[in-house]
Amino acid sequence: MRNPEVTFLGANNQPDFAKVTLIVIPGEKIIELKSLKFYFFSFRDKVISYERFVNVLFDDVMAVYAPVRLKVIARFRPRGGISSTLVIDSTHRQS
Repeated sequence: MRNPEVTFLGANNQPDFAKVTLIVIPGEKIIELKSLKFYFFSFRDKVISYERFVNVLFDDVMAVYAPVRLKVIARFRPRGGISSTLVIDSTHRQS
C-alpha cells in the first residue's frame, strides 16, 4: 500500500510531508484502505518527528492488525537541504 503524501507537523509547527509504503503479509486481519486513509489524516495536526512518526505507524499497525510481516518505508521531503528515508521491517526487529 502506498500513500504519496502523508502530512504532519514537524519542528516549529511547520508542515512535513512523507511518501509512505506499507508492505504487509497479513495475519488474520487485512487492513481496510478507507481506515488507513483516515488514520493517515489523523497525523495532519500532530507535532511529531520523522523518527517518531515511523515508530508510531509501525507500532499501531502491528498492534491492531498483527501481520505476519510488516515493512514501513517513509520517504520524507527535504528539510534544510537534507532528505531522509526511514525503514522498519518486522523481520529485523528484536522482541
